[in-house]
Amino acid sequence: MNFVLRILAFFGLFLLASCREQGPNPAPPADSPVTYAPTPVQMLLTATPGSATWLTGKDIPLPPEKHLYHGVFPSGGENVVVSPEALQEYESAAGKQAAWVYFSHFWFDDKAFPLETARWIRQTGSVPYLRLMMQSYFKSHRNEPLYTLQNILAGEFDKDLRAWCQTARDFGTPLIAEYGTEVNSDSFPWSGVYNGGGQTDGYGNINLPDGPERFRDAYRHIIRLCRESGADNITWVFHAGGKSYPNQEWNAFENYYPGDEWIDWLGFSAYGTHTPFSMYYGSFRSEIENTYPRMIKMAPEKPIIVAEMGSAKDNPYVDQVEWTREALETILSMRYENLIGFTWWNEAWQNDENPNHNTTMRVQDNPQLLALFRAMIGNNPLILGEITRP
Repeated sequence: MNFVLRILAFFGLFLLASCREQGPNPAPPADSPVTYAPTPVQMLLTATPGSATWLTGKDIPLPPEKHLYHGVFPSGGENVVVSPEALQEYESAAGKQAAWVYFSHFWFDDKAFPLETARWIRQTGSVPYLRLMMQSYFKSHRNEPLYTLQNILAGEFDKDLRAWCQTARDFGTPLIAEYGTEVNSDSFPWSGVYNGGGQTDGYGNINLPDGPERFRDAYRHIIRLCRESGADNITWVFHAGGKSYPNQEWNAFENYYPGDEWIDWLGFSAYGTHTPFSMYYGSFRSEIENTYPRMIKMAPEKPIIVAEMGSAKDNPYVDQVEWTREALETILSMRYENLIGFTWWNEAWQNDENPNHNTTMRVQDNPQLLALFRAMIGNNPLILGEITRP
């Protein structure tokens, strides 16, 4: 699907929403048969892509040699689910469509597989890539009351997870999914530091740290339930943080890896700075040089993606455009043979009561960043905006 058709698809979503606001079609006379013909917009929105257009089965083909996939997290704002409008704004700014669209599935909103979101992403020509966020509220990391690793292992959510997997299976076309985003950080309820940390006498093998061991088993448990349900259209990602918090040996991401038989792709996060007032920052090159060799050693045959990347606008220590230029130049050097793609975190959010402290990583909010994306992504034939088909 080319970029023009994608814009028409978004326009179709808008028209359909407008029609719904105006109410249903007039009812026919009582003695006549009900034979509504779908409008072109309705046909567009309800059609299931066929095998001639869409990939089937589980595997997403690797990009051709010396090419990379380009994805995006197009948020409509903090805690706001991604939307067709947010995706369109990003793609119009970047000058290229997204091969995958990354989004969060929060269980405090709904445990059911996010079918509506996955459908509209597929209908725009992108592959849905979801983060399975099993948590009770947005920042439940250190005080999660329900969705602990131990409760997952005990089977307390098996019924919900099986239903989730069955709907994912019935979706029919490829999905990318991850559980345990940045597990070696201290940001989420599945983080090892909140699930036994480095102690060794509370779970499983007394020679292994409990936090990583619990996570490995919980992630395997989730994937096993999906495999038993026949959801072989899911590409599973192990997504680590480029840095570990706390930075201790037991918390190294290698300790969390579920194993080659469970994981399809490896991913890592790399950010410059998260806010305009952060004094801590890192270069993309240092992140990938630290992380990539370790991932290759851990799983030599696995494709690797930069699962999240970005840097905040207006930070006095890190110029957003220059950080991004270095990042894209590093990625485009093609020195990293297993690297197959990257995802830009296109979001803005409020940090405190001072509006000058608001974060934006949105390409459309910085004309210089927009120009850089147009030059290095939008006009670059090596960066692919859709999944290649064999």
